[in-house]
Amino acid sequence: MELIINGETRPTPDLATLQDLAVWLELPAFGSAIELNGEVIRKAMYFQTSLNSGDRLEIVRLVGGG
Repeated sequence: MELIINGETRPTPDLATLQDLAVWLELPAFGSAIELNGEVIRKAMYFQTSLNSGDRLEIVRLVGGG
């Protein structure tokens, strides 16, 4: 499966849902957001949001500091 993540085409294992992607990328439970094909997806929906080869994802991680 290939996904376009932050503008870069990346081969991935077969991932069924956004939750699978979040685990594979080791995204933190807090401080990250995923946009799938132009729509921001709520974390509560990750388990039921399917992925397809060619999907476009934008992943943002919040960074704190001072």
